[in-house]
Amino acid sequence: MPESRHATSFSGIYSDTLAQIQPELLAGESLLWSGQPLRKIIFHQRDLFTIPFSLLWGGFAIFWEWGATGHFRGSASSHPAPTFFTLWGIPFVLMGQYLIWGRFLYTAWKKGRTYYAVTNRRVIVVSIGFSRTLIDGYLRNLDSASLTLRSDGIGTIEFASARPALSNWSFGRSNRGNQIDIDLSSLAFFDIPDARTVYQLIQSQREQAAKPAD
Repeated sequence: MPESRHATSFSGIYSDTLAQIQPELLAGESLLWSGQPLRKIIFHQRDLFTIPFSLLWGGFAIFWEWGATGHFRGSASSHPAPTFFTLWGIPFVLMGQYLIWGRFLYTAWKKGRTYYAVTNRRVIVVSIGFSRTLIDGYLRNLDSASLTLRSDGIGTIEFASARPALSNWSFGRSNRGNQIDIDLSSLAFFDIPDARTVYQLIQSQREQAAKPAD
């Protein structure tokens, strides 16, 4: 999907995004913005830990497997370890490869199947990976919306609900610190372009939602 298709637009909604969001709209609900996370690799604060850890894990796993198969230092006197030790190391090698590079491919795949929307009532996240998942939050029930912004305008907006019972959100929130990578199944808009404009729209709608009905 070309990068330009992800540009934030308040004058039109892309047809593929609309096709995923439209079935979730309620009667009388208006779609104000929709988009998707950028699929390119974008590093986050958690990568300061994950990247060094993945290199250490992957390097040690390969070192173990190389030695277990009798190739350590290429010495003619080296002998392979028992089959159990060779098989034991394979899952660790695979996990190391996933941590080093595989997780980026998986995240890009999930991003291409994740859709965001802001309406006059809710913020919405639709995921169509292995199953279709809807996570939403009513603007009037959002306790806060936080913006993390990069110099190029790409950013992430995370929401906290004033009513923890709504959720999938509370579950995702409580476990987010333990995630290896970003949690695209949580109530948040990850890696969107022109994030400040979207954030301002959300805050404006929150103010409207908080006003008492006449």
